[in-house]
Amino acid sequence: MFSKALLLASTLPLTQAAETVLGVYIFSRHGDRTAKATPPANLTDLGYQEVFTSGTWFRDQYISSNAASPIHGIEPDLVKLSQLSVSAPLDNVLQSSAIGFLSALYPPVGPTLGSNTLRNGTVVQAPLNGFQLIPVEIVSSGTGSEDSGWLQGATNCAGATASSNEYFYTSEYDNLLNSTMAFYKSLTPMINGTFSSSQISFKNAYTIFDLLNVASIHNSSTDFNSSQLLTPEVLAQTRTLADTHEFSLAYNASAPIRAIAGSTLAAQILQALNATVEKVPSPKLNIQFGAYGSFQSFFGLADLPAANPDFYGVPDYASSMTFELVTNSTVSGSAIPDASDISVRFLFHNGTTSNISTPVAYPLFGQQDTLLAWNDFVTGMDKFAIGNQADWCAACGNTTGVCASAASGSAGSGNSSSSGSGSSGPDTNASSAGSGGMSNAVAGVIGAVVTLAMVLLVEALVMLLLGLRLVSKKALNRHAATGSPVPPKA
Repeated sequence: MFSKALLLASTLPLTQAAETVLGVYIFSRHGDRTAKATPPANLTDLGYQEVFTSGTWFRDQYISSNAASPIHGIEPDLVKLSQLSVSAPLDNVLQSSAIGFLSALYPPVGPTLGSNTLRNGTVVQAPLNGFQLIPVEIVSSGTGSEDSGWLQGATNCAGATASSNEYFYTSEYDNLLNSTMAFYKSLTPMINGTFSSSQISFKNAYTIFDLLNVASIHNSSTDFNSSQLLTPEVLAQTRTLADTHEFSLAYNASAPIRAIAGSTLAAQILQALNATVEKVPSPKLNIQFGAYGSFQSFFGLADLPAANPDFYGVPDYASSMTFELVTNSTVSGSAIPDASDISVRFLFHNGTTSNISTPVAYPLFGQQDTLLAWNDFVTGMDKFAIGNQADWCAACGNTTGVCASAASGSAGSGNSSSSGSGSSGPDTNASSAGSGGMSNAVAGVIGAVVTLAMVLLVEALVMLLLGLRLVSKKALNRHAATGSPVPPKA
């Protein structure tokens, strides 16, 4: 569990003197919601307030005209959609959280900016005092994650699911399952309306904690059975056990595929930031909402527990990871400095971000510095980033659905470097020159030739065994007319 006191006590600066922010990538968890054990989960009013408060801080930090660290060239009031990319899985809680966050990031602009004059002179004002409509792109990974109690339930990665299931056969799991049996049984009066007796154990550590945590926030004593049993110490114990349970399912150093959610997130971050570095027209601010499993997978892959053991825990509602693309070089107009003059800073905040509780910089990849040169950042991320469909399918071992074509054409395909080569994204064309494999067209020609050769070989064997011989149709007609025998073909 993350220590808020430790986060507040940190004095690490967010920016350096004369520093310019070129781009930002934010990955955020949703706000407060109803319990997973009682689907469908929904964002609560408290959750809406949490993400709105966070969105307000990020606006004040990066966007407004008097922002503390303004993103270079970003529009401060009237949103310019080409400068902003927002995504979330198809999930009630995550999509709603993204919309709530955006309503604070770019708030209503009022009647002056929020109006349009038509050709005939009519002035049309936008509804809701100039409320700004910002589309939220749907990402395929993580769909329905907040209705699933199983951490890998929304990844659709066969290898990750199998790897996480292996945890349930470890001695660590068995020891915790047995040593906590009495503790979980003591929770029965509070949760037996949702969980059966066989389900009340460490095996369901997160969903049990989640239910009790939601009840501790929202339920009155009249609709919370045996609420007196839920002391602060008991809730903290369920939280600690849930942290252990979920981190073990999200990451394992000897089985990287278990952290597939973190690997795909790493590639998305690289692709987005690299577009700016490579001077490709692209959004200056990228925002993605996702589930806690992606946080924990990334924490493990980036070796963040080495910086702070609190990174073993499940992040609170509205927590966020931020990647700042910065430079100390002089920036004028739309010109972007060379990659050698660009660095990346990683920041994390546990829970709602506000003026009284702000993000803290942490070193990535087990290093000491919180500011990484761009090339060092790319090298570190590329060690575990998975950035295209073919490599995702190969890593997960999936061969059906969208992976059917990838499985048939994956022979010899190269590694999925996300941006180390300086491209603006991963090469998703398996038939590209230099990929280490043959193109689909060449493979098709070779396959046809091999098939024809096999047919002719079988035909020759049949003729040999049956004493048949091949003659031309012209010779057959000629000898039939004269009545002479047909000579064998040499």
